[in-house]
Amino acid sequence: MTLTPTDVREYDEQTRAATETATFALGCFWGPDAEFGTVDGVVRTRVGYAGGTKRDPSYHALGDQTEALQVDFDASVVSYTELLDHAFQLHDPHSQTRTTQYQNIVFAATTSQRDALTTWLEANGFTADGIETRIERLSQFHLAEDYHQKHSLRGENRLLNAFTEAGYDDTTIRESPAAAVVNAYAAGHETDGLDLPDRQTIRFR
Repeated sequence: MTLTPTDVREYDEQTRAATETATFALGCFWGPDAEFGTVDGVVRTRVGYAGGTKRDPSYHALGDQTEALQVDFDASVVSYTELLDHAFQLHDPHSQTRTTQYQNIVFAATTSQRDALTTWLEANGFTADGIETRIERLSQFHLAEDYHQKHSLRGENRLLNAFTEAGYDDTTIRESPAAAVVNAYAAGHETDGLDLPDRQTIRFR
């Protein structure tokens, strides 16, 4: 089985659900970007910088910003609470790195997200003051450079070619639901929704 431009376009055309957005910082953003691409109900992902005050941060001039991930999700399929379950499985809330770039932060963008987060913490025996994970209101999310978006996918030309041949540019790849799934696959995760090549028939770098 070979991923084709038609597969990519058809998958993205079928994925038109209204979405909400959750934002997390969970260490280096490449890994969580791929992890969340496996979650049923997650429509698209993107990586960037948040949590600090530096204007227009870049990877090489990050200032006090932290690597972060945004997840657009279909709330009729997966809830914000379920995404919190996933986020807290990806890090230890009782430990925090001193390196601002890779800190663990859960951002609440809305009152409903803050309420859901407070309820989740209480249900799991946590308090915002009793864990090392930073709990913050999202003020701004700065998109990371194109070469960071869908990093695992970009490292596999046999998969990336389906997107470039479909006419996708960097922005379209970043926002593509199909790219979120294929990025997860390229990172070694099990995925659903696209008929991807058997791992024994594709040589990964």
